[in-house]
Amino acid sequence: EVEGDWSGAAFWVIFGAINAKIEIEGLNKNSLQADRAILDVLKIAGGEYVWENNNLIVSPSRLKSFEFDATHCPDLFPILATFAAAINGRSVIHGIHRLEHKESNRALTVQKEFGKLGLLIDLQEDKMIIHGRQRLDSASVHSNNDHRIAMACAIAASLTPRGLQIENAESVNKSYPEFWNILLKR
Repeated sequence: EVEGDWSGAAFWVIFGAINAKIEIEGLNKNSLQADRAILDVLKIAGGEYVWENNNLIVSPSRLKSFEFDATHCPDLFPILATFAAAINGRSVIHGIHRLEHKESNRALTVQKEFGKLGLLIDLQEDKMIIHGRQRLDSASVHSNNDHRIAMACAIAASLTPRGLQIENAESVNKSYPEFWNILLKR
C-alpha cells in the first residue's frame, strides 16, 4: 500500500483550518515525507486536527500568527503564505533560499501574486514575513507556470469577497490533475 502524498494534502489541511471541517484519507501519520510538517505549522498556529481510523480531520479554530523554518519542506511555502494571510498578525517563514530554483522563483512569485490580493509580504535575508489580515482582495493572479502557486491561490480565493481569476490554472496538472474537480466539490 502506497501512502498518500503530503505535498498535495497540505492544501486541504489549510483549507480545513481556515474554511470548513475536512477529512483527508490515505495519509500516514508517521510518514517520513517532509511536507508532513504542515501539521507542525498547524499546531504552532493553534490549529485543530485529529486522527480517526487513519483519516486526518482538520477543523477551523482560533488561529495565531506563527514562525516556522521551512528549509526542509520548501514546497509548503505557497500554501503557508495562504495560511498566514488568513491569520491576523505577522507570520515568519524561514528558508526562502530554497525557493529560487523551483518552477518559478517562489519567494518572488508569492510576494508578487499575493500582493495583487492586498497582502504585504516582506522578503528579508532568508525569511518571508507575511502580514496576515484574514481577508484578501479579489483580483486576477498568474500561476507563473507553477502548480503550487495555482493551488495556493485557489485556497486563498476563499479569503476574498468575489474569488480570484487564476491565469494558467492548468499548471496544477504537473502534480495534481484532479485538484480543480476536488475543489469544486467543497
